[in-house]
Amino acid sequence: MIETELSGQPNLPWRADGERGPSEAPPPARTKARTVFGLAGELKNLVREDRMHRSEQARRLVTCPETYYNDQRAAAMARLGSLVPGMERVFLCNSGTEANEAALKLARLSTGRTRIVAAMRGFHGRTMGALSATWNKRYREPFEPLVPGFEHIPYNNVGALEVAIDGETAAVILEVVQGEGGVYVGEAGFLQAAEELCRERGALLIIDEVQTGFGRTGKMLAIEHFAIAPDLLCLAKSIAGGLPMGAVLIGPRVENLGPGMHATTFGGNPLVCAASLAAFEVMEGEKLVEQAAEKGTYLLERLRAIQSPLVREVRGLGLMAGVEIKRKVAPHLQAMAERGVVALPAGLTVIRLLPPLVIRREEIERVVEVVAEVLEA
Repeated sequence: MIETELSGQPNLPWRADGERGPSEAPPPARTKARTVFGLAGELKNLVREDRMHRSEQARRLVTCPETYYNDQRAAAMARLGSLVPGMERVFLCNSGTEANEAALKLARLSTGRTRIVAAMRGFHGRTMGALSATWNKRYREPFEPLVPGFEHIPYNNVGALEVAIDGETAAVILEVVQGEGGVYVGEAGFLQAAEELCRERGALLIIDEVQTGFGRTGKMLAIEHFAIAPDLLCLAKSIAGGLPMGAVLIGPRVENLGPGMHATTFGGNPLVCAASLAAFEVMEGEKLVEQAAEKGTYLLERLRAIQSPLVREVRGLGLMAGVEIKRKVAPHLQAMAERGVVALPAGLTVIRLLPPLVIRREEIERVVEVVAEVLEA
């Protein structure tokens, strides 16, 4: 199919039909993966409360233009605006790349500047502005020339930040954990220096939490690990329990915003807003953030205990793990899929694991067992 060809994802020996949880596939037919480590869009499989809210809202009202008040949108914006003190303003959209596009536009509008500083190995999306902030040339080169004014510096390098941020810099855009780039965790000193330098030099700090937000790293937001306060915070993936939704939280230093400066047709529609509110209820009621912290620690400990000469390093934060090996991971990922565990690459040599936050300990053990098996083969 064309979408498989364009996305570059492999054809795997299973199907996902939504009828079972993450580990309930019949072994003989293997119609679904035993444990799905996907794109971090799933918080919890089979969220009954979420489905109930979706179906009720679908019968009531699916879409509503931004020019009209809607109760679900208002409630979702209020809930999102309560996540970070001082970031009560919220722009709703449909995806992570849209959230990053909006943040880049708002940064240029607010500062009157044009330069954007991004990080090597960073990934921020595939639309033109977000792609310009993305590092990997495989994504960039087919679509050049991209948006001018973007510069990439080494991640976790404070000295490079000090040189790059100047009087023409509109924003610095960073991930707290570089997911696509290899699961590299940001250092507190680097992230805090980015915030301080932006404040000193009149630039804005954009933090991309599309993949790390909503409990993935063992905190509701990954910025909580490092006590940083961005000016623009981009969210998506798990925000609505699997439905397409994105958001930008906007801090007080972002100025010059007026009606019509940026908009979206379907962003913040009542259906996805109802799903987002339900997802928050499930996360809080089932303590999924706390579960991610506990299970993430266990997952990383077990992965680090694998005795294989192929393993170069295990990195991660919460339920976001990367196993870097000394060869290309593609054949190992295929071997894992054949054993019922689906993972993704993060670069050529990193196995990226992004389990559902409800994964059980016995499932973690099975995943670690499969990783060890394919590294021995």
